[in-house]
Amino acid sequence: MTTAIAGNRLKQRFDRWDVNGDGVLERADFEQEAERIVGAFGQSMSSAEGQAMLKALTGLFEYEANEAGVGPNGSINEDQFRAVNEKLIFTDGEATFNRVLRPVMKAVVGLCDKDHNGMIDQQEFATYLRAIGVDQAQAESAFQQIDTSGDGQLSVDELLAAVRNFHFGKLDVNLLG
Repeated sequence: MTTAIAGNRLKQRFDRWDVNGDGVLERADFEQEAERIVGAFGQSMSSAEGQAMLKALTGLFEYEANEAGVGPNGSINEDQFRAVNEKLIFTDGEATFNRVLRPVMKAVVGLCDKDHNGMIDQQEFATYLRAIGVDQAQAESAFQQIDTSGDGQLSVDELLAAVRNFHFGKLDVNLLG
């Protein structure tokens, strides 16, 4: 994977999460992202699923802010965001990456998992992709690529691996919106 691809993907992520477009990420941006995703599923932010998504995304912001040295009430500019995430993705290793992003992927599964089996099937996955604005033409192909166990279900671990693979240039579907 080239540095240019990694930089482009991190810029896309920054721009997506900078909900108000002011050039910095703040807690409110992550709260609004949670509201957008939860709302796309017709859920209330006061639901258990809504609260889990809110907690996961604000927890991710707190990690980012602390790593950037601005604290949980600060703002993260694009350069800080890029430095924090390049370290997380390419330097800190899979265990740290999984620890930081597992709550987000668990919240995604909780929101999507209509049959409450702890996994996402292909239809639930397509609904999630639609909710985060991913082209539906990619849904089936992406599902097949991510379902490394071949069981027709996506686990939290498979989703975490897919997010890492996106940043390493091995998958073209941005699962975090």
